[in-house]
Amino acid sequence: MSNVMSHTKRKLILRLLCEGNSLRGTARVVGSDKKSIGRLIMQLGECCRNFLDEQLRGLELRHVEVDEIWTFVGKKQNRLTTEERELSGTTGDIYLWTAIDQDTKLLACYALGKRTGDMARRFMTDLAGRIHWPNPHSSDAHAYQTGGYATVIQLSTDGFAAYPEAVDLAFGPYAKFGVLIKNYRNANLPYTPSEIVGTDRKVIKGQFSQWEICTSHVERHNLTIRTFMKRFARLSLGFSKKFECLAAAVAIFAAYYNFCWRTRYPDESGKAGRRRPPAAMLAGLTDHLWSFDEFYQTIIQYG
Repeated sequence: MSNVMSHTKRKLILRLLCEGNSLRGTARVVGSDKKSIGRLIMQLGECCRNFLDEQLRGLELRHVEVDEIWTFVGKKQNRLTTEERELSGTTGDIYLWTAIDQDTKLLACYALGKRTGDMARRFMTDLAGRIHWPNPHSSDAHAYQTGGYATVIQLSTDGFAAYPEAVDLAFGPYAKFGVLIKNYRNANLPYTPSEIVGTDRKVIKGQFSQWEICTSHVERHNLTIRTFMKRFARLSLGFSKKFECLAAAVAIFAAYYNFCWRTRYPDESGKAGRRRPPAAMLAGLTDHLWSFDEFYQTIIQYG
């Protein structure tokens, strides 16, 4: 008789991984082989990817903040041979591109790849395909009246040079777009936190105040990523050995974060206050608070 893992054990493994446990640590807790857990991650990652691709459509987003977070696959970029640099785009330095809605904290879109202009265009095009677009009659100037285009979304990014072209390609005149560049002191010293000394804000497209440009929420979300995915933890052995495994782990995290994870409202002192509903609930993708059991039973249907 074949040794088939029970749904109870699968659910426990998934819960441990979502709560920030490493693959080997999870294997020790549940008493399973790490290769079996690796195969389970690949299976559930595909389910979560299909689930998110269906659910994250027709989104109503007011202000989206975009950023990239670094990790590496196999080995760091400076360890790659010349042949590996030319032939493979899935080893060495890899960036997770994320788009966070400022109001609901929804992870509206993500992508994995190099930090290149081509990836920026692909990412912005994917994001544009997930938002709700009004019909031309309601969004453009019509009835022989002069005027501009109705804004559909506002975007804030860092100073990566490929963003302006990518935003223009994906959104055209329907987006307000601004760039925020942070200036640091001692940014090149290893193992020491850099000191921020100032910021430069620049409006690229649209008419709005430069003080509306913000990337603080998506940068705070980077901390959540590094805390709950050991593959992104710095100075550790938790890095991914294969790109496909990294992609599966990110898909599981994104689905769990959107539908189960509860961020907090700031209290009067600026610290974390009471918990808010999950991002998917605030964004109108679901009408109730999901339990982990409901989350598991839902995603396995997308396998």
